[in-house]
Amino acid sequence: MTTTEQSYAITPQLGEKLKRYQNTSAFVGLVFLALLVAGYFLVSPQQFFRSYLVGFFFWFGMGAGCLLLLMTQYLTGGAWGMIIRRQLEAGSKTLYVMFWGFLPLLIGVHILYWWSTPAGMADKVIASKNLYLNVPFLWMRWVVYGVVWLGLTYLLNKWSRLEEETKSTEYSKKLEVLSGPGVILYFFTMTFCAVDYLMTLEPHWYSTVYGFMIVIGQALSAMSFMVAILVVVTKYPPMDHAVTKRHLHDLGKLLLALVMLWAYMNFAQLLITWSGNLPDEVIWYIKRWNGGWGWIALSLLLLHFCLPFLLLLSQSLKKNPRTIFGIAIFLICIRVVDVFSLVEPNFADVKNVQFSMSWLDVAAPLGFGGLWLALFFRNLPQQALMPLGAPDLKKVLDHGRDH
Repeated sequence: MTTTEQSYAITPQLGEKLKRYQNTSAFVGLVFLALLVAGYFLVSPQQFFRSYLVGFFFWFGMGAGCLLLLMTQYLTGGAWGMIIRRQLEAGSKTLYVMFWGFLPLLIGVHILYWWSTPAGMADKVIASKNLYLNVPFLWMRWVVYGVVWLGLTYLLNKWSRLEEETKSTEYSKKLEVLSGPGVILYFFTMTFCAVDYLMTLEPHWYSTVYGFMIVIGQALSAMSFMVAILVVVTKYPPMDHAVTKRHLHDLGKLLLALVMLWAYMNFAQLLITWSGNLPDEVIWYIKRWNGGWGWIALSLLLLHFCLPFLLLLSQSLKKNPRTIFGIAIFLICIRVVDVFSLVEPNFADVKNVQFSMSWLDVAAPLGFGGLWLALFFRNLPQQALMPLGAPDLKKVLDHGRDH
């Protein structure tokens, strides 16, 4: 390796730390996934699938959000993305495993999704949507999603590796050219995926903003994790000399933008529903504002938007590694609550809405979280921590050093 390559290779100290994180995450993941599986027999199959969907979709969305941010970085450039590019690649490669987590949902479709049962298919509203709401087509869409997401992940990581090995701008151009249509394909496929696995839990309800809400939430989860992991790795060589306060400030501003965009999408959906005031549309909010669920909605307003919005307005908090790390971890936790609120209230009786939560709703996010983190910490040391073949690397490393 060259001197530059050696300077950004994983040091033994950091490599040992990442290995420890990987082993701990894998252990936690296996324990809680085992508890989740036990819940199938101890609680009920439906509660198992409901909790499974909460935990799985959140952590799958974390990897998918990494893929989206990676393509966005190739399109826009900038130091913000270059400094976390290797982490984004490691996160995107978790999709190779996480994608297969949809299989239990497809196999247990009749348990979780009422529209797929004989009673559901006999419903007039669902019968009018049977060109889309049918199980064979659901399987076909899953295959299409895999081709798009895994294909993009494979090409982006392959060309990034070749860019580093050859130091050729040819691959830099390929990465940029692929990311343009890649972002468009991502938005389309993830919107349909959100409809398939989340929106159809309430099959009479629909929202044109829903897909964007899910995608922005995934990007926010991924960016929060990127900020947190960047603070962790900057405690050790070689990243302790690469990351400046200006880098953290830039990422903090992006966190603020995503928090605001998430709030805007949710408000847009609420405003459209409130204005229309149609029975099939308001049912979604009736279940989330009554019977104790209103406290979850209020906590999301205050903790998912108001609090991080106010904190991220401060430049000093964004530049301080300890405070920005705390904000990022807090956002990841409240993002889990948001996904929980998208899934569980759909199973409440609209005439007698009551808040309910199972211990499986805790076990599933922890189980899939351990699995995802173990995959991430396994992927991260596979290359140097900085994209050494990127043409603007020196400019990125100098970013903020005169401040």
